[in-house]
Amino acid sequence: MNTDDFVSMLASGVAPVDRRTLARRFSGAVLAGLLGAALLVVTIMGVLPDLGQVMVAPIFWAKIAFPLCLMIGALSMVMRLARPGIASGPGKMLIVAAVASVWGGSIYVLLVAPPDDRVAIILGQTWKVCALNITLLSMPGFVAVFWALRGLAPTNLVLSGACGGLLAGSMATLAYSLQCPEMQVPFWGVWYLLGMLVPTALGALLGRRWLRW
Repeated sequence: MNTDDFVSMLASGVAPVDRRTLARRFSGAVLAGLLGAALLVVTIMGVLPDLGQVMVAPIFWAKIAFPLCLMIGALSMVMRLARPGIASGPGKMLIVAAVASVWGGSIYVLLVAPPDDRVAIILGQTWKVCALNITLLSMPGFVAVFWALRGLAPTNLVLSGACGGLLAGSMATLAYSLQCPEMQVPFWGVWYLLGMLVPTALGALLGRRWLRW
């Protein structure tokens, strides 16, 4: 068999790639992650009893905006990284901007607060369970996002895993916001972020093995 025949044999029967596969897999993963986390919140933790009143306050929507921006940024990055040889893109700028905004707001709040109140503002009422709850709520999204990635072809396995973990953590934080009573920006900048960093680090560690193809 000469070279031309060999190339022809390899090329025969190759079907075109469905361009909608990427969107379908990640839309399913995001839906599963959000619904899974929300279901756990509603059935196990319960939502805020005064959620209707809290939702009219602008600070509540600022609390929602923080993980939402991280979710959008992580989703943008992971969808690009799921294709071989594609850079992570501008999604990381949204992540950096969201974290910088929360940290900037945290510094301002702590500077204007009485010195004796600063520790209480950072710790809030639920610091002992916040990061753990977010980590646990991220598990449905973590499994769904890694399922989506394993059906594609990422080449930067560590970064892809980390972005997938951040996506899962941010979806969990969105759901957890319906139950969390904390309305202080410094609390989000520490404990929300820590809760999201746990699945991010776990994704980076597991991505090298689980996403290999």
